Amino acid sequence: MSVSAPDTPPVRRRIAVVLPLVLFLALAALFFFRLGSGDPSRIPSALIGRPVPDTALPPVPGLMRDGKRVPGIARGDFVGAVTLVNVWASWCVPCHDEAPILMRMAEDQRFRIVGINYKDQPENARRFVGRYGNPFAAVGADANGRASIDWGVYGVPETFVVGRDGRIAYKLVGPITPENLQATLMPAIERALADGR
Repeated sequence: MSVSAPDTPPVRRRIAVVLPLVLFLALAALFFFRLGSGDPSRIPSALIGRPVPDTALPPVPGLMRDGKRVPGIARGDFVGAVTLVNVWASWCVPCHDEAPILMRMAEDQRFRIVGINYKDQPENARRFVGRYGNPFAAVGADANGRASIDWGVYGVPETFVVGRDGRIAYKLVGPITPENLQATLMPAIERALADGR
């Protein structure tokens, strides 16, 4: 009597089913680990060290500061002074939270604050600064969001430190908070101020 070899096709089928499932679960775990453990404000930017994008944005109509119209922004505006560029919108909830911090920062005369008003209605932008104050020396209206894409913006709010040489020195993703202001943003501003370029 002959003994037949064990049936191997069911084992292969099980491996064919289980192996993709194991690979999927491993990739999913890696994805969630990286997503959950990382600080979203530390998302790297390909623009660090590069000149600011060729930004030419008109002013927000009717926006005033100290009784004068607030101008729009152009690329040449970023050369010669350390500039904090804040991308904001009136409909952005975290922008409301960071507005008082920006007002306190505007008291520091060593740098200037410029805004990019992202996909906002002019009347809503004016109402926003009317409520919280206007820390911006200039504000460009980015009605279609194109300039923000050029700056590599993931979402509002985001803040950039631009050195005197017109190059992006630092990027903060998310709202400015008392914690990240002291831990990362002010040190980045201080480094840009210390750089003689």
